[in-house]
Amino acid sequence: MAIRVLTKTILHRVIASTSKQLSSFPTPNPKNFSTNRLVSPEFSQQSQYRKLISLADVFQRYGFPKSQLHDFLSKNRFLMNSNSSEIEKSLKILLSLKSSQEFLISVVYNCPRVLEFEFLKNWEMGISIIGGSNATSLMVQNVLEVSRKFGLGPEDLCRCIQRLKGLGFSDGTVTRILEEFPMVIVMNENGICERIDFLVGIGIDRNRIDRVFNSFPGILACGVQNKLMRLVGEFEDLGFSLDVVRREILRDPSVLGLELGELSRCLELLRNLKCRVPIKQKIFSDGAFRAGLEVKRRVDCLNSYGLIRRDAFKVLWKEPRAIYYEIEDIEKKIEFFMNFEKQIVPRYNVIEYLRSKSGLGDEVGLKRLIKLSRLRFYNLYVKPYPECEKMFGRFAGGIEDENQHPVGMWKLFKPKKYPESKEDLKNIRSFMESLV
Repeated sequence: MAIRVLTKTILHRVIASTSKQLSSFPTPNPKNFSTNRLVSPEFSQQSQYRKLISLADVFQRYGFPKSQLHDFLSKNRFLMNSNSSEIEKSLKILLSLKSSQEFLISVVYNCPRVLEFEFLKNWEMGISIIGGSNATSLMVQNVLEVSRKFGLGPEDLCRCIQRLKGLGFSDGTVTRILEEFPMVIVMNENGICERIDFLVGIGIDRNRIDRVFNSFPGILACGVQNKLMRLVGEFEDLGFSLDVVRREILRDPSVLGLELGELSRCLELLRNLKCRVPIKQKIFSDGAFRAGLEVKRRVDCLNSYGLIRRDAFKVLWKEPRAIYYEIEDIEKKIEFFMNFEKQIVPRYNVIEYLRSKSGLGDEVGLKRLIKLSRLRFYNLYVKPYPECEKMFGRFAGGIEDENQHPVGMWKLFKPKKYPESKEDLKNIRSFMESLV
């Protein structure tokens, strides 16, 4: 009897708990039932993978490097929301703007958002505006990037070009401005006129305004009151007349891109130089203003190779002749020293080892150590001495002599030695005696 009551109690609890669990689920509604609930995670991953393969196939057909596509698509997930046909249409429109594969790859990598089909579809009608004979790849790329960022269309570019030409700029200058400063599209005419009026105000003839903008389009990014006027004031405070300033601007308009105080720092270095009189005369041969600019360019060059500006000034102070060296020569010297540890040090180690072992017939100086090509040095000093392979480093393994014979081939060309009999020795002796 007790067992029967206990069984009924347990059964009642199980039924009650089950009914509560079932009542917690909402009643199925046919309207809310969609196929997405039936899609398993594995199926979704397969679908994404197929989409990725399809997009990669489209980009490869248009010349994009296969090795970079995975990283490119992973960084730009929005492309997964576009179908392959729209991406291909966008690529075709870009090619119609400028039929260059290099341009296509560059613009897509630098600004992937231009691939949005709705954006490019607006530009399809404006191909004649942006894809004219004067348009360069850099101009088209920069115009598209700015247009995508600010939601501009070909009609905005058309108004900008008309505005610039109306102010007297030539076709070449308009192209240069759009290449270097595409933000001019969103500038109003008054902003451009302010820069022109500034140049006229310091005595530059209007006929030369076009040349200034062509050489230095960045003047449009410089404020008139807070930058250009103050910069000219600084030049005058340094003792330069307005005629000198005007002459230097016409000679090199990028002077207007100097930061405030930059020329003052360069001239201070020149005043504190401790060098021989002929060197200083050569530095100042074109005037103090030009000498200061040359210091600035050398500092920029050294800074581009990783030196902070303070250390770059120290280099010029210790070696003043670098101020009148050509920039290309300075870059070559820097490249040489950057490769010093990789190429010169291993050579030096090999030569020092051979010298300690008396393995050098002739003395090897620094000139010969540097002048020899990598292959020539390897063949002369490393290849005959297997123990030097490790000193020469990884460069030894990458050198191959296409004309060399396989290892051990020399043994096949060595004459075979035959035993000499008494009769052979007799014949040789009689032959030698006949020659006496």
